[in-house]
Amino acid sequence: MSEQLAVRDSLRPSLRPSRPWTVRGPGRLVLGLAGITVILAAWWAGTDLLAPEGSMARRFAPGRSLASLAKLLTQPDLALHVAASLRRVLAGLGLGLLVGVPLGIAVGSLRVLEAATSPAFQFLRMISPLSWMPLAVMVFGVGDQPILFLLAFAAVWPIMLNTAAGVRALDPRWLQLSRSLAATRWETLWHVVLPGILGPMLTGVRLAIGILWIVLVPCEMLGVSAGLGYMILDARDRLAYSELMAVVLLIGLLGFLLDAAAQVLHRLRGG
Repeated sequence: MSEQLAVRDSLRPSLRPSRPWTVRGPGRLVLGLAGITVILAAWWAGTDLLAPEGSMARRFAPGRSLASLAKLLTQPDLALHVAASLRRVLAGLGLGLLVGVPLGIAVGSLRVLEAATSPAFQFLRMISPLSWMPLAVMVFGVGDQPILFLLAFAAVWPIMLNTAAGVRALDPRWLQLSRSLAATRWETLWHVVLPGILGPMLTGVRLAIGILWIVLVPCEMLGVSAGLGYMILDARDRLAYSELMAVVLLIGLLGFLLDAAAQVLHRLRGG
């Protein structure tokens, strides 16, 4: 019998499924640069190589757009527009956290509340935030208020859902230990629940940042005088097509940096 167990143990490593092929370090960087190169080549082919001479597509060619981007980065008022957009994103994210985290904790803790609110929340979540734009303008007027409402509405759902999932995934032994130590509800919340759900909550924050950055640009076309969305409208009205494309590239670059910062925060947490 012992010999059979020894043979089985010796064969066990060979029966384990092989790990999927992963790329790390310089190889990952090279592949990422290769992907960007393919996108640039497709952009150049669609606007320069294949587009007819004098067509509208040639106005959005990489050469003109990158030159306009370099010129745009030297303009002194660019920092004001970027700061206005980032301020709105952070304010909308803050409002989403103020509403989404307590709501997620309540929904994740109380099964009755989850059953009562889940259909309504799923219904509201599936409504595009942009569809509320006319109502937001009529209620809040023109300015930052309707933008913040739309951004908060977009941010609250991923934060709430991930927070609720984190609460449901908490180890019940942690809560039992807290009760056995006669901890109050506030102490349990502060020392057990919040540290335990920080990883899922940060995942919700990262998802919310991506959604907010997408919703931000059309929201900034609601009559404001600063922001990246305003820059797109201004470039369109001036028929500055290469500058318009440069702003689009800038929006993508800033969104990439925001997502990278959210990833770093999540990794520092150990999520």
